Amino acid sequence: MPTDQLFNAALLGLLEGLTEFLPVSSTGHLILFGELLGFQGPPGRVFEVVIQLGAILAICLVYFGRFQRVLTGMLRADPDAWRFVRAVLLAFLPAMILGALLHGFIKERLFNPTVVSVMLVLGGIAILVIERYLPPTRHKEIERFPAPLALKIGLFQCLALVPGVSRSGATIIGSLMMGVDRRTAAEFTFFLAVPTMAGATVYDLYKNWGEMSLDAGGLVAVGFIAAFIAAALVVKTLVEFVGRYGFAPFGWYRIALGLGMLAFLHL
Repeated sequence: MPTDQLFNAALLGLLEGLTEFLPVSSTGHLILFGELLGFQGPPGRVFEVVIQLGAILAICLVYFGRFQRVLTGMLRADPDAWRFVRAVLLAFLPAMILGALLHGFIKERLFNPTVVSVMLVLGGIAILVIERYLPPTRHKEIERFPAPLALKIGLFQCLALVPGVSRSGATIIGSLMMGVDRRTAAEFTFFLAVPTMAGATVYDLYKNWGEMSLDAGGLVAVGFIAAFIAAALVVKTLVEFVGRYGFAPFGWYRIALGLGMLAFLHL
């Protein structure tokens, strides 16, 4: 396996871990920078999806205590624990259904740098508008999310099936629009990522298993480890950053990156 490919896999894994839980589109970054680096990963864009599981593992580690309390509460029939699980599963459901139905079309037609760049710009504008006209906060605890609210956030997450929109960005924008406070919106997108990205990883591996090789598995393993390390660092600081500065800095970053990439690609 070429050393430069291993280095690129590690670099892209770090990029995945740094961006997975920020509203800037980790998949978009992987597509853009993979193109710039000339990275040749496994077929079917398996690398870009599977290394996200490293970031999800970081969430499970950082919030281990929270997940443990939820599991213990479920066994004790604690209503708050079951409401937490209900909110996450209801928000996961729409993306699971649409993702399975549109998987082939998305991978073949939308995984390209131009689509990503345009979506980065549009998503950045949306974040700035929402931050400017933020509605009053009505929801501060995931355990108190009404079922319709969780389902609506899940519908917003479906927008992230288009690369460049950002899964966390879509759920955060949807949450803010419906009166969820910033910190809770950020945490909910962390928890929602666990079933969403785990499901996407299993489905992608199933679809492309026959085309995987030892070299491809090595690249994925390197990216996975790098993503885990970087995500663990990001998750610990994001909630505090958002509570202090909001999401507007990410909106400006998206616009700058998207416009810069469009200029690079077409000029």
